[in-house]
Amino acid sequence: MANVKKNPTPPLLPTSYKGRYPFRLATTSFIYPDHYVPNVEKLGPYVDEIELLFFESLRGADVALEREIDQLARLAERLDLTYNVHLPTDVSLTDADVSARRKAVAALSQVIRLTAPLSPSTFTLHLPFAGDGRNKASITAFQSRAMESMAALCRFQEKPDRFSVENLDYPLAWVLPVIEELSLSVCIDVGHLLVNGFSVTDTCRLASGHISAFHLMGAADGRDHLALDRLSESHAREIVDALQAFNGVVSIEVFNFDDLARSLLHLEHLLRLQPAGI
Repeated sequence: MANVKKNPTPPLLPTSYKGRYPFRLATTSFIYPDHYVPNVEKLGPYVDEIELLFFESLRGADVALEREIDQLARLAERLDLTYNVHLPTDVSLTDADVSARRKAVAALSQVIRLTAPLSPSTFTLHLPFAGDGRNKASITAFQSRAMESMAALCRFQEKPDRFSVENLDYPLAWVLPVIEELSLSVCIDVGHLLVNGFSVTDTCRLASGHISAFHLMGAADGRDHLALDRLSESHAREIVDALQAFNGVVSIEVFNFDDLARSLLHLEHLLRLQPAGI
């Protein structure tokens, strides 16, 4: 009889991190090469929250996904787990074309409605800038489009601060007026800061009072979404300072088991460091 090659048993984390930190520790729904439910079943016993990634817009009604959302709600209760949602990034709320912006609002609102039974802690979203950063009029037009789209999106969420605007490849200051005017929150993405040469400390200071979530990861050689142990010592120190007294969501935003396991061990090491203070 020919030998049958069996699929290896997926690795599991060696220890639970539930309730270990003042913040809610999360990771992504893409750690295992599988759907949302299998990832949550494997990760849920070990973390406080799961970041459900919706990078692409839904294509019409998705009955299978609706059933999966029902399963996720039951898992949350059984595993003492919460969720946050990363909204689609294949549409733009700040597109120069008004019809494209309306399409983006519709696409994001569909995911918001679909995931509402999960009571997500945050809905993280992108406000991309595609203009001339040296041109004040271009920045002002971007801000106007962002304000218009976010005001429209806020109609689908009773609590505007559940929308966390993620820093991208431009200074957070450009979008801060929109955040403050509409009472939104901020998601500090450490990887985006580091690969674009922005200061973690300065950005956190600027966003003080608005930060609801952090996306943590390592970054090196222009790449992000690496394990946390790839951080330089100076960047690691900035992160330690930023997390002092933070009680929101800290999501280790990596996409495979090895990077997650290494990151969790390194986070333990980092948080034993004496903070320098911001």
